[in-house]
Amino acid sequence: MRSNLFLVLLFFSLSLLLQAGAIESEIYLQGIRYFDEKAYKKALPLLQKLAKKGNKGAMYRLAYLYENGLGTPKNLEKATYWYKKAAQNYAYTIQTEGAKALYSRRFAKRLKAQLTPYSTRAAGLAALAKVDTQTPETKQLFEDLTSGHFFGLTPYKANYLLPVGIADRKYRRQPSGYKSFEIFDAVNHTHITPLYGTYDKQTEVEFQFSLKKNLTYNLFGMGEYITAAYTQHCFWQLYAESGPFRETNYMPEIFAIFPTSAVIDEVTGLKATKWGFIHQSNGQEGYRSRSWNRLYMQGMFQWSNLFLSARVWYRLPEEDKSDDYYRGYVDVNHNGRPDPGDRLVDPNSESDKDDNPDILDYMGYGDLAFTYLWGNHQFDGLLRYNFHKGGKDRGAIQLDWSYPFFHSRTTFWYLKLFSGYGESLIDYNRNVTKASFGFSFSRGIFQ
Repeated sequence: MRSNLFLVLLFFSLSLLLQAGAIESEIYLQGIRYFDEKAYKKALPLLQKLAKKGNKGAMYRLAYLYENGLGTPKNLEKATYWYKKAAQNYAYTIQTEGAKALYSRRFAKRLKAQLTPYSTRAAGLAALAKVDTQTPETKQLFEDLTSGHFFGLTPYKANYLLPVGIADRKYRRQPSGYKSFEIFDAVNHTHITPLYGTYDKQTEVEFQFSLKKNLTYNLFGMGEYITAAYTQHCFWQLYAESGPFRETNYMPEIFAIFPTSAVIDEVTGLKATKWGFIHQSNGQEGYRSRSWNRLYMQGMFQWSNLFLSARVWYRLPEEDKSDDYYRGYVDVNHNGRPDPGDRLVDPNSESDKDDNPDILDYMGYGDLAFTYLWGNHQFDGLLRYNFHKGGKDRGAIQLDWSYPFFHSRTTFWYLKLFSGYGESLIDYNRNVTKASFGFSFSRGIFQ
């Protein structure tokens, strides 16, 4: 009963939050429309109201009106004040053609308008306007993130190449065919050799590329933007004989971000909520296959140079495979141990069912990530904990550091430290401690 009441209150609170953001977004769109139609006297009170609430796009337009005496007597002092308050790269607030189609109240027309240059630029403006850029570090970061054509493919999470990654022990190696276990042959008094082995080296190459594409802006009239993203994370045993790829994880994702109202932003630092679906798999078969699907909700906070995201997820259920499959053999004698007469299970016999039913025991139900900017340095962290699910305490911690490579704005020194479970899908249930060093080519934020 208490859990049901909690869920009702949670969804009621979220609905109020989204409604507040939607109302403010509607006022903003109305003000922009008056501005575009040169109805400056009508635009003025709306822009004044929003500027006082911290909307940076409204601040810029209000300053423009004061500077040029549009809809109000010219006042350079007020213009200067609001320009300074905007505290961002003004180029991103300039309106382009095609706005009228975007603000049509008919859903079909709004959908059609998503492919216009204005719509895609407006999504960039919406993302930027929610973030405080009063410090040099945050301003520089978001100028870098928003440079280029916003509707094209842009960085999502960090893109990096780490030529040296050293783990605390060798990684285990298992073929996709048949599971590894040891059988004692009582007749010959010998043990059947396990199929598990290890890779030759503890040192490997690790790299990741991550891109996103913004699809729509304000499609549902709540100031939201919908984005598709793709991340690929690879672990390459380059220094071993034949240099095999130990593991590759594929992560397509789609999400919507809803900005909060200025009141919530000011009181809590909550900039937006993010709602999405993510698939993660390793593209393998048999006993090497790993995959899971999640729905998630994420809160995105900022306090000056500190950015924090708190995410919870729900794993979409899959049908379990048979006990024999997870065991790896048919237990003919029902004694809970492999015997010489037991039959091995075909590793591809139940490929359409759950490969890793206990993954939540190791990955938990969410994570907490942070980014801190200090001059040209960026520090990132990630925390996971399973809250004793599966009867044991398990989790993970990751710490990252990046710094411009000889003053470059597109290449950075990159150091990553990881300890815990879930470094990769193939080893989600194996505790790994690893230090990696190399270069990143973009910086992520709100991971």
